Amino acid sequence: MTNDVAIQWFRQDLRLSDNPALTAASRHANVLPIYILDDVHAGDHVMGAASRWWLYHSLKSLNESLGGKLSVYLGNAIDILTKVIEKQDVNAIYWNRCYEPWRIDSDSKLKSYLKNMGIKAESTNGSLLWEPWSIRKDDGNPYKVFTPFYRKGCMQAQAPREPIPAPKNTKYLQDKENSLGINQLGLLPKKPWVTKLSSHWNIGEFCAHTHFQKFIDKGLDHYKDGRNLPAKPFVSRISPYLHHGEISPNQLWYKVRNLADNKHVDHFCSELGWREFSYSQLFFNPELPTKNLQSKFDTFPWVDDSTLLVSWQKGKTGIPMIDAGMRELWQTGYMHNRVRMIVGSFLVKNLRLHWHHGERWFWDTLVDADLANNSSSWQWVAGCGADAAPYFRIFNPVIQGQKFDPDGTYVRHFIPEIASLPNKYLFNPWEAPEDILKETGIQLGSTYPKPIIDLKISRDAALEAFKLLKEESL
Repeated sequence: MTNDVAIQWFRQDLRLSDNPALTAASRHANVLPIYILDDVHAGDHVMGAASRWWLYHSLKSLNESLGGKLSVYLGNAIDILTKVIEKQDVNAIYWNRCYEPWRIDSDSKLKSYLKNMGIKAESTNGSLLWEPWSIRKDDGNPYKVFTPFYRKGCMQAQAPREPIPAPKNTKYLQDKENSLGINQLGLLPKKPWVTKLSSHWNIGEFCAHTHFQKFIDKGLDHYKDGRNLPAKPFVSRISPYLHHGEISPNQLWYKVRNLADNKHVDHFCSELGWREFSYSQLFFNPELPTKNLQSKFDTFPWVDDSTLLVSWQKGKTGIPMIDAGMRELWQTGYMHNRVRMIVGSFLVKNLRLHWHHGERWFWDTLVDADLANNSSSWQWVAGCGADAAPYFRIFNPVIQGQKFDPDGTYVRHFIPEIASLPNKYLFNPWEAPEDILKETGIQLGSTYPKPIIDLKISRDAALEAFKLLKEESL
């Protein structure tokens, strides 16, 4: 029938393959693929600058895959969908679920509204291996510790669904009258650093699979231990593709599972499990981005010092491993996971600045900024989240650098002004003798900052502050 039109509403699933909503929509005679940039309902979690930059290029790629038929809109999703449905004679709409609290609330209202209009509204899971509500303890409560969540909850649950191929011979329509151009969404930030990002990333569904295959070829066989080495190609760096939905977790899961059964594959899959755990935390704790999971941290004596914060943000702390990580973030929109833990620990424990500052900065500057992962990870490193790092775990950035960047390749790449230092002092230039500093042309406080804080004194102060917290179970 000629008026059999279904909307495929793309969101964080910017791909054609393994897209359950698109597969369902393609069963109709005509499919109208759309994307709505809804900053109205996002509140404090409107996408950050780096994510918007990625989204711009991802939408461009998706539009090419759809033969130029993607219709894009800007504004309140309910208002826009109502107009599109009326003008295009739509009788069904499909989308893959998102799990941010504001999206859950908006989707619930939208589904009721559409059903009252007589429109079929169906949402599916295209973003997670397991739905958050499906993985619970025997008593029905959510897990609060990762290992039992993954080993007992996930691995003993029904296996993730197998990936499905992209639909074929789908007839795509376009709303030429009302659709905006992707350029009109205002996604490209007016910040100087975004011009550097293009040299580090190839964006889109095809690129996601090419990128992952490169990891399989060069990194997977070293993953278990090599994932801690920021100078080596042993991490997947697949997170931005996964967040924007250019590749699905199901595709990643079965791609590696079908290759081998070894410690590297098991550990990679457990990292996908950490992502699931983060989404579980957000689902059962909607205030995760702003509220301490452990309430005893509500009275923690955080320091308020904007000068320290800016030094951390700009990679000018005088602590090389911290500065290298923050500069990697600023230059590439990404930071190696081991380094994320190091710079996070330094912010909340050595500087004792509130984890909210870190969460906000990462939200704006990471191309893989994901509400569940970002919030749960910052709560973890601060010690106030689920299965959190104990308060006495304070990463020493000097020791961490010496251990995980033993040749200094990572630090020298991002801090070329100290590259001439011998390894012995590369991670602690303030301890280098004056003759070595002079010989290498380094002037602390001029060519490279002096440390903004003493690592030992700040560690001791943090331990004292943490000890004051009343013991309280999560």
